[in-house]
Amino acid sequence: MNSLISTFRPWVEAGLAFFYPECCQVCGRHRARATGGLVCGQCWGQVRFIRPPFCERCGLPFAGEITAPFECANCREMELHFGSARSAVVAKGVVLEVIHRYKYQRALWFEPFLADLLAREAGTALCGQGWNWLVPVPLHPTKKREREFNQAGRLAAGLSRVTNIPLNATALRRVAYTSTQTLLTRQQRAANVRGAFVVRDAQGLRGARVVLVDDVFTTGATTSACAAVLKAAGAAEVCVWTVARGV
Repeated sequence: MNSLISTFRPWVEAGLAFFYPECCQVCGRHRARATGGLVCGQCWGQVRFIRPPFCERCGLPFAGEITAPFECANCREMELHFGSARSAVVAKGVVLEVIHRYKYQRALWFEPFLADLLAREAGTALCGQGWNWLVPVPLHPTKKREREFNQAGRLAAGLSRVTNIPLNATALRRVAYTSTQTLLTRQQRAANVRGAFVVRDAQGLRGARVVLVDDVFTTGATTSACAAVLKAAGAAEVCVWTVARGV
């Protein structure tokens, strides 16, 4: 199989290069490979991976010397239904621009870049830890038709290939068409997604350890609402992994 992939890879890369010129689609100044999401090394170098210290619950990074486990003020004030949330990188600069263009302008050539960021961090953390399902946060059918794809589903599929944790893309359904969370306060975000999700089939979830996957984590309102219905359906444990963390 590996030899077959090696044989066809140059042809695939040549095909991608025909449609997407091999220059960085962020800065436009340096060369970049299609297989790397068309993000050059200089832009890649601006990515900030999340390292301790960070909130034990939601993964919010903090500067300074903090040696004891702690929860941030947001987690202390919110009733969060997931056990923990982790993100690969900080949602700033290059990462934030790429995510926005990927989601809202259908810049799908960035997907290998985002998938790689997630796999680098989540792959190591999840492999061999007994997780049963990867479940992407769903879009409402109307929004999915407008966007033409669910970014969480595509990223979760890539993570499934890396970790060998089965993908369950139909476990959750979004039944309420909610307004965008971007400009809402923490309380408004929680209210906006209350009752927005339902479980399609609880049979495979009973006693399961579930990893929710999304692109960006901000306050945790969306993933907490998903975790609540998964646990009500019998999931034993729910954690969250996202590519980026708003700070």
